[in-house]
Amino acid sequence: MTLNTDNARLRLGMVGGGQGAFIGAVHRMAARIDDQFELVAGALSADPARAQSSGAAIGLAPDRIYDGYEQMLEREAARADRIDAVAIVTPNHLHFPVARRALELGFHVICDKPMTLTTAEAEALVALQAQTGLVFVLTHNYTGYPMVRQARAMVEAGELGALRVVQVEYPQEWLTQAVESKQAEWRTDPSRSGAGGCIGDIGTHCFQLARYVTGLTPEAILADLSSFVPGRKLDDNVNMLLRFVGGARGMLWASQVAPGHDNGLKLRVYGEKAGLEWVQATPNDLIFTPYAAPKQIIARNGGGTLPAARRVTRVPAGHPEGYVEGFSTLYGEAARAIRAHKAGQALDPAVHYPTVADGLEGMRFIAAAVASSAAGGVWTAL
Repeated sequence: MTLNTDNARLRLGMVGGGQGAFIGAVHRMAARIDDQFELVAGALSADPARAQSSGAAIGLAPDRIYDGYEQMLEREAARADRIDAVAIVTPNHLHFPVARRALELGFHVICDKPMTLTTAEAEALVALQAQTGLVFVLTHNYTGYPMVRQARAMVEAGELGALRVVQVEYPQEWLTQAVESKQAEWRTDPSRSGAGGCIGDIGTHCFQLARYVTGLTPEAILADLSSFVPGRKLDDNVNMLLRFVGGARGMLWASQVAPGHDNGLKLRVYGEKAGLEWVQATPNDLIFTPYAAPKQIIARNGGGTLPAARRVTRVPAGHPEGYVEGFSTLYGEAARAIRAHKAGQALDPAVHYPTVADGLEGMRFIAAAVASSAAGGVWTAL
């Protein structure tokens, strides 16, 4: 995987991701893999003492360790060597205010999902991004996996024929019982997570992955959201049916109360000529099943891989690439988009990533799922 670059790395600031957080460290690793970003500034915690100690622990310069995101963005905006982009790795309720202020001050944005707390906030970000023209990358990291891009390219090439059935599932076990941890605390709190629990945390990954690979437009959903653990305020299990424009049908199951599953994301797509299956636990293989013909396993960077997959592959076949590299692919795409923006050039059409529009679609999906379930499980338009 190669990048067209100038000599300087892009300067990155991070909001959230301090000591005790999970996803911030993943973003920091991913940003370094392709050597396109240098983390130079951070407001890593809402607690000033933790923000300072977290910044010092990862080697940030003392004058670029900030006590809060407002302070970081305002002071960075005044620097000659200001950051180019802001990575937002906070709980959901802070995504919108940080992203809004970053765009207002001219910073590109790389934001964790779901994009905002509400649909109204997502609509406001769509309008602001359109006004500024700045790059906005939403880190649905599974779109960065080479074999997911292979699957998308095969669907686009018509190798499956007209699509009929889409099945996507994402079972986890970590919330099977009441859990006391920083990650569980905010994810089960409506004021910080939003209206959806499991549906927002991993259900949005299912929905976006299905949309990304198939290109199908969802028409309506029928959702059943459950909170199995006593006292839990948000859903921990989701069962859903989907209808797509053109007649295809879908099923979605996301659960955080499924013992035996650590991270069981799986996608199946079936058309009139063939099917595809991708499993996140074995991400370097894509199973291709032509009708009335032997099953094929297409290996990452092996025979049969298409340019869309090869351009985001870093190592030879047989050497696994996975979770962190998926994030890194999105950082690489972000770097290409930011460099094109800085140079006033058109972006290479091969470069793509989840955008602010995907973020809005995800928020509408959550709202529709919650509404459908609250009404007793009825078909709800998207």
